Amino acid sequence: MKQLYLVRHAKSAWDNPSLSDIERPLNKRGLKNAPDMADRLEALGTKVDLIISSPANRALTTAQYLASAIGYDKQQIKQQPSLYFEGTSSMLTAIKGTSSDIQSLMLVGHNPDMTSLFNSLCGHQTYNMPTCAIASIQFDKNWSQIEYNDGIIIKYDFPKNKL
Repeated sequence: MKQLYLVRHAKSAWDNPSLSDIERPLNKRGLKNAPDMADRLEALGTKVDLIISSPANRALTTAQYLASAIGYDKQQIKQQPSLYFEGTSSMLTAIKGTSSDIQSLMLVGHNPDMTSLFNSLCGHQTYNMPTCAIASIQFDKNWSQIEYNDGIIIKYDFPKNKL
């Protein structure tokens, strides 16, 4: 079984107009939610073999918080430009290109693509993955064979979800 974690980056700041979109950092709420969600992953004993993140500052920072909590070396986070607003097909290509020896994969990216990918992989209808939401999806085939509607939702969590 393959385990995929889809993560929408934590809430980002819009208060510095001189920054490009890709440079925007997390805002105060994002800096609170990312560690909180990381703690939830850690409490579940989550282990990830590979983290692939959009190169955007807000996504990479979110990935680093999650990596630290689950014992993943932050220096090993792979930055993938195709996760920066290139659509669900680019995201699916990143999944399909993952080595079969990887059992658990985490993608950290952006909406609307993340919500669309979540819905497409699971035949699910979530209107909007909130910032810092994490969807855990299981597949019974190799990454290269995954198609839309093949996934089974194991867990879906987000900062305002009261456990």
